[in-house]
Amino acid sequence: MPELYIDATDQILGRMASKIAKKLLKGDSIFIVNAEKTIVSGKPQVVFQIYKERISRGDPYNGPHYPNVPDMMVKRTVRGMLPKSPRGREALKRLRVYLSVPEELKKKKFEKIPEAENNLTQKYVELAEVSRVVSGRHVA
Repeated sequence: MPELYIDATDQILGRMASKIAKKLLKGDSIFIVNAEKTIVSGKPQVVFQIYKERISRGDPYNGPHYPNVPDMMVKRTVRGMLPKSPRGREALKRLRVYLSVPEELKKKKFEKIPEAENNLTQKYVELAEVSRVVSGRHVA
């Protein structure tokens, strides 16, 4: 099974996640780096409000559980685009998401998803900023 190394810098989260979900279902193993530099389109205040509501919504014991760190936000978005079946669970096991670039992946050649490139003329915000505002913690 092929391995893909994706650099998420300036990639639009939803578009990137949908393409990655399709590749995972085909059997690829995917490694995503620089998750904190992924962008979410929309006015920053609206995006912050949406993520705050998601995180504070569920019962802390039963869920739904929404992460507040960028690498887990990306993984959760991809998970939402996979089928809720054993096939989808197996596909998710082949996904690895990292903040920045880990040492063991520094020598790999990273590619970008052309359909997810940031060519927005409207407002957007990076996941690192969303995480900082929503959780109150600073992320690398």
